[in-house]
Amino acid sequence: MPRRCQVTGKVPMKGRSYAIRGIAKKKKGVGLKVTGIKKRRFNPNLIKKRFWFSEENRFVTLTLSAHGMRTIDKRGLGAVVRQMRTAGEKI
Repeated sequence: MPRRCQVTGKVPMKGRSYAIRGIAKKKKGVGLKVTGIKKRRFNPNLIKKRFWFSEENRFVTLTLSAHGMRTIDKRGLGAVVRQMRTAGEKI
């Protein structure tokens, strides 16, 4: 299963993590130096959630981000499922 929100389409992003050494100039030091750079991933906050879909009288299981759950609360499950099906998502 890919790490992807089914509603918003959020996916992991790339980034960097910096190792910093030294004393800041505002603390009377000579400044901060970057001593190492590592690659890292920013993963979306995904949750597997079951919703009761009353229009079809069944449960629907979705992999959502927290933002996707707020979208369902705002627009309703029926509207979100219709939009996902028009986009080609199988539910």
